[in-house]
Amino acid sequence: MKSDNQFCKTGLPELDRILEEIWLGDNVVFQIDSIDDYVRLVHPYAREALRAKRDLIYFRFADHKEVIPEGLAVNVYEVHPEEGFEIFISAILDVIEKHGKGAFYIFDCLSDLAADWYSDRMLGNFFMITCPYLFELDTVAYFGLLRDRHTALATDAIQATAQVVLNVYNNNGDIYIHPLKVDKRYSPTMYLLHKWEGESFIPVTRSTTIAEILSSLPQPRLTFSAQLRDVWTKNFLNAQKLIDTVSEEEYYTNYAIFKRLLRMVITRDEQLLKLAIKYFDLHDIVDIGKRMIGTGLIGGKSVGMLLAQSIIKKSDKKLAQLLEHHDSFFVGADVFYTYLIRNKCWWIRRRLNMENNFESADQARKLLLEGEFPQDIIDQFKEMLKYFGQSPIIVRSSSLLEDAYGNSFSGKYESVFCTNQGTPEDRLTNFVNAVRTVYASTVSKEALAYRSHWDLLKKDEQMALLVQRVSGSIYGDQYFPQIAGVGFSFNPFVWDKEIDPESGMLRLVFGLGTRAVDRIENDYTRIVALNSPMKHPETTPGDLRKYTQHFADILDLANNSLVTREFKDIATKIPEFPIHIFASQDDELMRLKSELNRDDIFSWILTFKHLLADKSFVESMRSILRILQQAYNYPVDIEFTANFLDEENFRVNLLQCRPFQVKGNILSVDEPQSIPAQQVILETRGPVIGSSRAITIDRIIYVVPEIYGKMKQSDRYSVARLIGQLTHLKDDTGQLTVMLIGPGRWATTTPELGVPVSFAEISKVSILCEVAAMHETLVPEISLGTHFFNDLVEMDMLYIALSPQKQGCTINRKFFDEQTNILSNIISYSEVREDAVRVIDSKTIRENVSICLHADVLKQKAVCYLSGPGLSPA
Repeated sequence: MKSDNQFCKTGLPELDRILEEIWLGDNVVFQIDSIDDYVRLVHPYAREALRAKRDLIYFRFADHKEVIPEGLAVNVYEVHPEEGFEIFISAILDVIEKHGKGAFYIFDCLSDLAADWYSDRMLGNFFMITCPYLFELDTVAYFGLLRDRHTALATDAIQATAQVVLNVYNNNGDIYIHPLKVDKRYSPTMYLLHKWEGESFIPVTRSTTIAEILSSLPQPRLTFSAQLRDVWTKNFLNAQKLIDTVSEEEYYTNYAIFKRLLRMVITRDEQLLKLAIKYFDLHDIVDIGKRMIGTGLIGGKSVGMLLAQSIIKKSDKKLAQLLEHHDSFFVGADVFYTYLIRNKCWWIRRRLNMENNFESADQARKLLLEGEFPQDIIDQFKEMLKYFGQSPIIVRSSSLLEDAYGNSFSGKYESVFCTNQGTPEDRLTNFVNAVRTVYASTVSKEALAYRSHWDLLKKDEQMALLVQRVSGSIYGDQYFPQIAGVGFSFNPFVWDKEIDPESGMLRLVFGLGTRAVDRIENDYTRIVALNSPMKHPETTPGDLRKYTQHFADILDLANNSLVTREFKDIATKIPEFPIHIFASQDDELMRLKSELNRDDIFSWILTFKHLLADKSFVESMRSILRILQQAYNYPVDIEFTANFLDEENFRVNLLQCRPFQVKGNILSVDEPQSIPAQQVILETRGPVIGSSRAITIDRIIYVVPEIYGKMKQSDRYSVARLIGQLTHLKDDTGQLTVMLIGPGRWATTTPELGVPVSFAEISKVSILCEVAAMHETLVPEISLGTHFFNDLVEMDMLYIALSPQKQGCTINRKFFDEQTNILSNIISYSEVREDAVRVIDSKTIRENVSICLHADVLKQKAVCYLSGPGLSPA
C-alpha cells in the first residue's frame, strides 16, 4: 500500500480519481491520434509538477511542435536520435542520473524515434532500458505514442514495461480516455471509456455510444507481423496492399483474391458464398481479418450477423443509421482444432463422430473444460480484452454448420456471458473459462445426437467463436439492454384473421434476450404482429396483467453473474429509467394504490404500448425483416436488441440472422410426396401455428370426438384429469414427444366446447391438435384467438387445427380404431371409458415403423403419417 507522499497528481483531479492517483515510479504512456491530444494532457501535468515544486525535465527530440506550456520554468534537454541509438540513450540516461530521485519527466512523441531509427524493435529496446531506470528513481514520466502506427515489436515492449497505458481518442473534437493498464490499481469503472467534458471525465456506460466511438476510429493495422510469411498472412497483406494502392474499380478486377479470402474466412457453402459475394467487398473482409484471433473460418453465426448488417447498410441508408455499430471479434475455427490437439482430445472426438453411443462424451468434455491454450492465442485474448475494457461481453458459439440453410443447431451449443469485471487477470481467467465452456458444448450428448439425427457427424463441424460487446447500459450495478427479442419475416403465430403473416412478427422482452430465445415457463413475452402491433391475444385487463413479462434477465456487475430479477425490482432501483416507453400503468393497480394509499404498490406492467404505438420502431423492424428476406430469397429470423438514446431516437443491434429454420429429427425436411392413403394419420391445410418441424412422434393421445361428445359434464372433467396424468409420463429415455389430438378447444373452461384441461396439465406436449368435430349436431370452435395462445408460444408448442369437412383435411379414424390402445398398461384409472381415450405408441405399431410429422408453417400444411421399411407396399 502506497503512503500519501508517494501519490502524485496529473493536474486533472478527475483523471487522478479514475487512475486512483499517479504513483511515484509510474511511466505513463498515452496512445494518441495527434500531438494536439497529447499536449492537452501534458499541460496540466506540467503546471501541477511545478506547483508541487517538482524538478520537471522535458526531452526534446522530435520534429513536432513543443508539448510544454510557454513560460514555464522547465529543464529542456535537446537530444538527437539521428546520432545513433547508443549515443541518444546515453544522453537520456545521463540526464536522468543527474536529476536523481523524484524528478518528473515529459518526453516528445516516441513515434519519431522509430522513424529516425527505421526500427520498431529499437523503439521497444529504448523503452525497456529507460522505463525501469525511471521507476527505480521514483520519478513520474509522460510519453506519447501514435496509436496503430507500430508493430508488436514496439507496442508489446512498451505496454509490458509501462505502469500506466491509456488510449486517447479524438472523435469529432470530443476527447475520450480509455485506460488499458493501471498497474496494481483497480476500480469498478477504471477500464471504462471516459468522455472528457470540462474538468470531468464521465464514464460512457452505453454500448451504443462506445461501439459508435470505437468503430468510427481508424481500424488497427493488420496484426500480422511483417516477419510472418505463412499463407494466411500473405493473403491478407496482399489484400491490404491492393486496397491501399488501387482504385475501387481496379480491385474488383482482382476477383481471385477476394474470392480466396471469402473461402478462407467466411464460408465454403455455395449458397452463403453467393450472398457474401453480393454484399461484402474486399474492405469488409480485411476489416474482419483485423478483428480475428487465430486463423480459420468465422462460422455461421458470425457470418449471419455480418451479412445482416451489410445487407441493411447497402440496401437502405436511412435504416443503416439506426443500426448499432458492431465491434465484435472472431476466434477462428483453426483455434478450436489446435485446442483439441494440444489437449489430447482429437482422437476421442473422432471416435464420437464415428459412433452413435457417445460413451466418450463425458471424457471429452472434461478434457476441454480443463485444457490450455497456446501462448500466442492467450496474448491475443489479452489484447481483445484491453479493447473491451470493462464492458460486458458474450462468447457465442459460431460453428461452421450453425445458422446455415437447413439446420440451426438452436440451443445445442453454449453461449456464455462475461460481466468482464475485476482486474485484467480476473477478466482473462473468466473469458478463457467461457471459451472452454463453448468448446466443451460441442461434445455434449445433445449436440452429438442432433448431428447424428441430421446425418452430420461426418460433416466438417469446427467451432469458431463470436465475441460481442453486450448491447445495453450500466444502471448502478445492473447491466442490460432496454429491449431485446427475436423477429421473423414470416409470422408463424397468426391468432387473428386481421394479421398478415407476410408482415412478420417479433417476440419482445425487456432486458437480455435470453427470455425471448429460451422459452420460460410461467412468464411471457410480448408477441407483436408487425402489421397490427397493438393487437394482442388477451381479451380482458386481467388476462393482460397475467400474460405479460414479470421477470427479466440482467447482468449483475457486483456479483459477476447473469441473474433473473422481477421487473419491478429492476425498475424501482433506476429512478431515471424511461419506464413509460416500455410499460403502462395498470388501472386496477392504480386504483388499489390510491384506495390503500400505498406507494409501495408497483402499478407498471410491460405492455410495450408506447413503443409499439410509435410507428418508427415498428416500421423499422418490419423493413429490416423484409429487406433481409429479399436478400436471402427465403424467410429469415433474427435476434436483436434496441436501446433508446432519448425519447425518440433508438439504435437496433442485429445480433444474428439465419434462414427460417425447421426443427426436428427427420433427415429430410422436404415434404414427403405421394404418401399412401392408408399411411396418413391426419392431414390439414391449417391453421398451423408455431415453428415448422419434421419430427418423429413417440406417442399419440387421442380423445375420440364422437364418444367425448356424448359424455355428461362430470365425465368430461374426468377425461381432462386423465389427460393431465398421461402427458406427464416419461419412459426410460426421458420426456416423450407427444401429440395430443382431441375435439374442440383444449384448455377451455366450457366442457361443451372441448376438453377442460389446464394448460399446466398439457404443457409437456409437443404437438397439439384440435379437431373441429364432436358429434353430428356440434362442430366446436377451435382455440384460435384465445389467451391460451400465449402459453402455446412460450412453450414452443406446435398447434394444428383440423376441420374434417374442409378440403385437403382428413383424419384416419380407421388407424385409431385398429391400433393397440396401451392406456391401461401405462396408468391406473377408473372414471373414464377406455374407448374414449386412445394412447398409441410408435413402438407398438410395427417393427421398423415410425410415426412422423411434417408441419410447414409457411405453406400452412401439416401431415402426420407412418413411415419405415416395416410397412406393407401400397
